[in-house]
Amino acid sequence: MAITRQLSCSLHVRTMVAPLKRVKFMSVPVQDQSRALEFYTKKLGLKIFTDQPMGDARWIELKVNGAEIMLVLFEQANHAPGQTPGVVFIADNVRATYQELSKGRRVHAAAKEGKRGEHAILKDSEGNLVLIGTA
Repeated sequence: MAITRQLSCSLHVRTMVAPLKRVKFMSVPVQDQSRALEFYTKKLGLKIFTDQPMGDARWIELKVNGAEIMLVLFEQANHAPGQTPGVVFIADNVRATYQELSKGRRVHAAAKEGKRGEHAILKDSEGNLVLIGTA
């Protein structure tokens, strides 16, 4: 629910929404949390911030080095991966990062130069598209 306040201007009354501060986390749907956890920690180098029971499931938050935002791996029955990358990571050397990460992985698009810099797309352990790009 948005926090609002009323401002009175002449004869008009406007409602303003309080500004948002930041994104706390973004969710990545997965079929198998353990398999996804291994991919995101062992392959991508993310750190476990929280891994605890949540009812019949687990609540897993991963810390991205140098970022405030967390990545949450949530289990979704009958998960069907999307057609576009749900997560975008920045790397200093996209080609080297791509070569290392694509070993034994399902590749979607090899590293290439584009209008917005160099990028590559690969699939995570659950079939989700992950983009690695330049800033």
